[in-house]
Amino acid sequence: MTDEPLHELAHLGPHSLFTPDPVGTVRYFVDLLGMDVVAQDGNATYLRAFGDYEAWSLKVIGSDQAGVAWVSWRVTSPQALSRRVDWLESHGHPGGWVPQDRGIGPYYQVPDPDGHVFRLYYETQRYLAPEGKRPVVPTGFQAYTGRGAGVRRLDHVNLLARDVRGCREFWEAGFGLRTWEIVRLPDGVGEAAAWMSSSIQGHELIYTQERTHAHGRLHHFAYLVDSREEVLRAAEIVADARIRIEAGPSRHTAIQGFYLYTREPGGNRIEIANGGYLVFAPDAEPHIWDAQTWKTKPGWGAPLPPEFHLYGTPDVKERSER
Repeated sequence: MTDEPLHELAHLGPHSLFTPDPVGTVRYFVDLLGMDVVAQDGNATYLRAFGDYEAWSLKVIGSDQAGVAWVSWRVTSPQALSRRVDWLESHGHPGGWVPQDRGIGPYYQVPDPDGHVFRLYYETQRYLAPEGKRPVVPTGFQAYTGRGAGVRRLDHVNLLARDVRGCREFWEAGFGLRTWEIVRLPDGVGEAAAWMSSSIQGHELIYTQERTHAHGRLHHFAYLVDSREEVLRAAEIVADARIRIEAGPSRHTAIQGFYLYTREPGGNRIEIANGGYLVFAPDAEPHIWDAQTWKTKPGWGAPLPPEFHLYGTPDVKERSER
């Protein structure tokens, strides 16, 4: 007999980015990705996408360098939040409470094994569209913005980690995340990447190998559009805006999503994404890629540039592989 699987994380919640160019970063999300500004508070700007049911989903914070400030998960109930906090504190991962932020929270904040900051919460504020932003279909949350790429919501986050396996096992053991794909290192024990989710979605949280001596860095945030054609359209929009396209449009081998990678003006890597498979089988096991097979990258898609595996935020001068 095995323990019942945990299903106490509902979905990725609001997230926050540091940027040394807050004006340029906000313009990128508003004019090119199609998000709306909700509020401004000092050096922080709150934004949302038209498919978000919560009041806001992205907090952009002016800072001296780019990077991820924090990522959050909404849990399924107040009791689930209490249980997850108890697990963290009883297993040597103590955190602390953070006050409510513009209607969402309070949060329990804790680092993952690599030092990325995560927040857990249940209480939230739902978005109530004002006149002029109400969708014609009442089950929607906001009228389609029709601006820029028109991203619907956050799709996933990819974090760089020095110990991918340790981070994966932390989320599996304590939070019941399911892992759909793993890339093994040549030693057959360590891991180069892992794709995880709280749902049938192919990925919400990804860890890939940190190849510098840094820790706690961001690889990218990905925002969802509704079709491959919209990814192609996004490429035209960002190219005309003189925003760097790092990779794509093309198709990933892992999870099989269609992608476009850009660098927003503050330096953070942002993906505009569509697709990726869904996993309906409750007993599905992760696909394990050995290093040799992964290197062949079966399927199709343009090769990713070497910089893709080294660059993250905050940027570091030393980028040689460990």
